[in-house]
Amino acid sequence: MGNQLGSAGLSLINLLINLYLFMLMLRFLLQASRADYYNPLSQSVVKITQPAVGLFQGFLRPINGRYDLATLAAGFVLKVGSIAIIFALFANGLPNLAHLAIAGVAALANAILKIYFFALIVMIILSWVAPNASHPGALLVMQLVEPIMAPVRRIIPPLGMIDLSPIVVFIAINLLDSLVVGSLIRAAGPAGWFVGL
Repeated sequence: MGNQLGSAGLSLINLLINLYLFMLMLRFLLQASRADYYNPLSQSVVKITQPAVGLFQGFLRPINGRYDLATLAAGFVLKVGSIAIIFALFANGLPNLAHLAIAGVAALANAILKIYFFALIVMIILSWVAPNASHPGALLVMQLVEPIMAPVRRIIPPLGMIDLSPIVVFIAINLLDSLVVGSLIRAAGPAGWFVGL
Protein backbone atom coordinates (compact mmCIF):
# COMPACT_ATOMS: atom_id res chain seq x y z
CA MET A 1 0.00 0.00 0.00
CA GLY A 2 2.78 2.41 0.96
CA ASN A 3 4.64 1.57 -2.25
CA GLN A 4 1.52 2.38 -4.29
CA LEU A 5 1.11 5.71 -2.47
CA GLY A 6 4.76 6.53 -3.10
CA SER A 7 4.38 5.71 -6.77
CA ALA A 8 1.21 7.82 -7.02
CA GLY A 9 2.96 10.72 -5.27
CA LEU A 10 5.93 10.42 -7.59
CA SER A 11 3.63 10.45 -10.63
CA LEU A 12 1.80 13.51 -9.28
CA ILE A 13 5.05 15.42 -8.65
CA ASN A 14 6.29 14.58 -12.14
CA LEU A 15 2.95 15.64 -13.66
CA LEU A 16 3.02 19.03 -11.89
CA ILE A 17 6.62 19.66 -12.96
CA ASN A 18 5.77 18.71 -16.56
CA LEU A 19 2.74 21.02 -16.55
CA TYR A 20 4.94 23.92 -15.43
CA LEU A 21 7.51 22.97 -18.08
CA PHE A 22 4.64 23.01 -20.59
CA MET A 23 3.85 26.60 -19.52
CA LEU A 24 7.51 27.60 -19.87
CA MET A 25 7.72 26.18 -23.38
CA LEU A 26 4.42 27.86 -24.27
CA ARG A 27 6.00 31.15 -23.21
CA PHE A 28 9.04 30.39 -25.35
CA LEU A 29 6.91 29.57 -28.41
CA LEU A 30 4.64 32.59 -27.99
CA GLN A 31 7.67 34.87 -28.02
CA ALA A 32 9.27 32.96 -30.92
CA SER A 33 6.08 33.29 -32.99
CA ARG A 34 5.75 36.99 -32.04
CA ALA A 35 2.28 36.38 -30.63
CA ASP A 36 0.48 39.36 -29.08
CA TYR A 37 2.29 40.03 -25.80
CA TYR A 38 -0.66 42.02 -24.46
CA ASN A 39 -3.17 39.24 -25.05
CA PRO A 40 -4.63 38.36 -21.60
CA LEU A 41 -3.61 34.72 -22.00
CA SER A 42 -0.04 35.70 -22.94
CA GLN A 43 0.10 37.90 -19.87
CA SER A 44 -1.10 35.01 -17.68
CA VAL A 45 1.59 32.70 -19.08
CA VAL A 46 4.26 35.36 -18.46
CA LYS A 47 3.09 35.93 -14.85
CA ILE A 48 3.00 32.21 -14.06
CA THR A 49 6.46 31.54 -15.50
CA GLN A 50 8.26 34.74 -14.49
CA PRO A 51 9.51 33.40 -11.10
CA ALA A 52 11.53 30.71 -12.90
CA VAL A 53 12.52 32.73 -15.98
CA GLY A 54 13.52 35.79 -13.94
CA LEU A 55 16.40 33.82 -12.40
CA PHE A 56 18.08 33.60 -15.82
CA GLN A 57 17.13 36.89 -17.48
CA GLY A 58 20.02 38.79 -15.91
CA PHE A 59 22.61 36.93 -18.00
CA LEU A 60 20.68 35.25 -20.83
CA ARG A 61 19.17 37.54 -23.45
CA PRO A 62 16.81 36.58 -26.28
CA ILE A 63 18.35 35.89 -29.69
CA ASN A 64 16.95 38.27 -32.35
CA GLY A 65 14.37 39.36 -29.78
CA ARG A 66 12.47 36.13 -30.43
CA TYR A 67 14.24 33.09 -29.01
CA ASP A 68 14.28 33.49 -25.25
CA LEU A 69 17.27 31.58 -23.89
CA ALA A 70 16.28 32.41 -20.30
CA THR A 71 13.01 30.51 -20.72
CA LEU A 72 14.79 27.51 -22.26
CA ALA A 73 17.36 27.54 -19.46
CA ALA A 74 14.62 27.73 -16.81
CA GLY A 75 12.84 24.75 -18.35
CA PHE A 76 16.04 22.73 -18.70
CA VAL A 77 17.21 23.40 -15.13
CA LEU A 78 13.72 22.72 -13.73
CA LYS A 79 13.46 19.36 -15.46
CA VAL A 80 17.03 18.21 -14.83
CA GLY A 81 16.83 19.34 -11.21
CA SER A 82 13.51 17.61 -10.63
CA ILE A 83 14.77 14.33 -12.12
CA ALA A 84 17.91 14.53 -9.95
CA ILE A 85 15.83 15.16 -6.81
CA ILE A 86 13.42 12.33 -7.64
CA PHE A 87 16.34 9.92 -8.12
CA ALA A 88 18.05 11.12 -4.94
CA LEU A 89 14.88 10.62 -2.88
CA PHE A 90 13.48 7.46 -4.42
CA ALA A 91 16.41 5.65 -6.05
CA ASN A 92 19.16 6.45 -3.51
CA GLY A 93 21.49 7.94 -6.08
CA LEU A 94 21.80 10.13 -9.13
CA PRO A 95 21.71 9.10 -12.77
CA ASN A 96 24.67 9.79 -15.02
CA LEU A 97 25.03 13.56 -15.70
CA ALA A 98 24.99 12.99 -19.47
CA HIS A 99 21.73 11.04 -19.08
CA LEU A 100 20.27 13.89 -17.03
CA ALA A 101 21.21 16.44 -19.70
CA ILE A 102 19.75 14.29 -22.48
CA ALA A 103 16.54 13.84 -20.49
CA GLY A 104 16.33 17.62 -20.04
CA VAL A 105 16.68 18.25 -23.79
CA ALA A 106 14.13 15.49 -24.52
CA ALA A 107 11.66 17.06 -22.06
CA LEU A 108 11.94 20.49 -23.73
CA ALA A 109 11.48 18.99 -27.21
CA ASN A 110 8.59 16.82 -26.02
CA ALA A 111 6.78 19.81 -24.47
CA ILE A 112 7.24 21.94 -27.61
CA LEU A 113 5.90 19.20 -29.88
CA LYS A 114 2.91 18.58 -27.56
CA ILE A 115 2.06 22.29 -27.57
CA TYR A 116 2.08 22.39 -31.36
CA PHE A 117 0.08 19.16 -31.56
CA PHE A 118 -2.71 20.44 -29.29
CA ALA A 119 -2.65 23.92 -30.84
CA LEU A 120 -3.15 22.40 -34.29
CA ILE A 121 -6.13 20.40 -33.05
CA VAL A 122 -7.66 23.57 -31.57
CA MET A 123 -6.93 25.48 -34.80
CA ILE A 124 -8.67 22.82 -36.91
CA ILE A 125 -11.73 22.76 -34.64
CA LEU A 126 -11.90 26.57 -34.67
CA SER A 127 -11.66 26.64 -38.46
CA TRP A 128 -14.78 24.46 -38.61
CA VAL A 129 -16.94 25.97 -35.86
CA ALA A 130 -15.73 29.58 -35.60
CA PRO A 131 -13.45 30.52 -38.52
CA ASN A 132 -13.50 34.25 -37.68
CA ALA A 133 -13.34 33.95 -33.90
CA SER A 134 -12.01 37.02 -32.09
CA HIS A 135 -11.64 35.41 -28.66
CA PRO A 136 -8.15 36.04 -27.17
CA GLY A 137 -7.54 32.28 -26.93
CA ALA A 138 -8.45 31.69 -30.57
CA LEU A 139 -6.25 34.57 -31.74
CA LEU A 140 -3.33 33.28 -29.68
CA VAL A 141 -3.64 29.76 -31.12
CA MET A 142 -3.65 31.12 -34.66
CA GLN A 143 -0.60 33.31 -33.96
CA LEU A 144 1.19 30.35 -32.35
CA VAL A 145 0.73 27.89 -35.23
CA GLU A 146 1.11 30.32 -38.15
CA PRO A 147 4.95 30.21 -38.23
CA ILE A 148 4.92 26.44 -38.76
CA MET A 149 1.88 26.43 -41.05
CA ALA A 150 2.95 29.22 -43.45
CA PRO A 151 5.99 27.39 -44.96
CA VAL A 152 3.89 24.25 -45.52
CA ARG A 153 1.06 26.27 -47.11
CA ARG A 154 3.56 27.74 -49.58
CA ILE A 155 4.44 24.21 -50.72
CA ILE A 156 0.92 22.73 -50.46
CA PRO A 157 -1.65 25.49 -51.08
CA PRO A 158 -5.28 24.92 -50.02
CA LEU A 159 -7.41 22.99 -52.51
CA GLY A 160 -10.53 25.14 -52.57
CA MET A 161 -12.02 24.87 -49.06
CA ILE A 162 -9.69 22.01 -48.05
CA ASP A 163 -6.36 22.82 -46.37
CA LEU A 164 -4.05 19.79 -46.32
CA SER A 165 -1.17 21.57 -44.57
CA PRO A 166 -2.25 20.55 -41.02
CA ILE A 167 -1.99 16.88 -42.04
CA VAL A 168 1.60 17.42 -43.21
CA VAL A 169 2.46 19.24 -39.99
CA PHE A 170 0.86 16.47 -37.88
CA ILE A 171 2.94 13.88 -39.71
CA ALA A 172 6.11 15.96 -39.15
CA ILE A 173 5.31 16.35 -35.43
CA ASN A 174 4.72 12.60 -35.04
CA LEU A 175 7.95 11.78 -36.89
CA LEU A 176 9.96 14.19 -34.75
CA ASP A 177 8.32 12.84 -31.61
CA SER A 178 8.95 9.19 -32.42
CA LEU A 179 12.38 9.51 -34.04
CA VAL A 180 14.10 12.41 -32.28
CA VAL A 181 12.41 12.59 -28.88
CA GLY A 182 12.07 8.80 -28.71
CA SER A 183 15.79 8.38 -29.40
CA LEU A 184 16.67 10.97 -26.75
CA ILE A 185 14.43 9.27 -24.18
CA ARG A 186 16.09 5.90 -24.88
CA ALA A 187 19.56 7.50 -24.72
CA ALA A 188 18.69 9.05 -21.34
CA GLY A 189 18.30 5.62 -19.74
CA PRO A 190 16.32 5.58 -16.47
CA ALA A 191 16.20 9.40 -16.45
CA GLY A 192 14.09 9.20 -19.61
CA TRP A 193 11.21 7.69 -17.62
CA PHE A 194 10.34 11.17 -16.35
CA VAL A 195 10.38 13.06 -19.67
CA GLY A 196 6.77 13.16 -20.88
CA LEU A 197 3.42 14.24 -19.51
